[in-house]
Amino acid sequence: MPIYEFVCQACHKRSSYFVRSINKSLSPVCPACGGTDLTRVVSTFAHHKSIKTIHEESGEPTMNAPPEYYKDPRNIGRWAEKRFQDMGVEMPDNVKETIQAAREGELPKPLKDLT
Repeated sequence: MPIYEFVCQACHKRSSYFVRSINKSLSPVCPACGGTDLTRVVSTFAHHKSIKTIHEESGEPTMNAPPEYYKDPRNIGRWAEKRFQDMGVEMPDNVKETIQAAREGELPKPLKDLT
């Protein structure tokens, strides 16, 4: 299932299109201007980092972390994990599971009722 990138010839915006099958025809439309004259470009590549590197680059979790800190879902729950570790207490399994589910994009049950 490839992701193709295109540049709109009208507004020069780059956009990505997920295709479920390599054999499926694609008629991309620019999401910015609605143009249909798009040129396929070479896509960027993914660079995977270890969770240790990500945590080192993000810095230590704090109670007052800036909102950008949590734009990376791998940082969800880091403050709670750190506090449990600092206190020398084992984090309960249900808390670990909730944090992991949040990192994977699943809302905790109390928040699901609000949506």
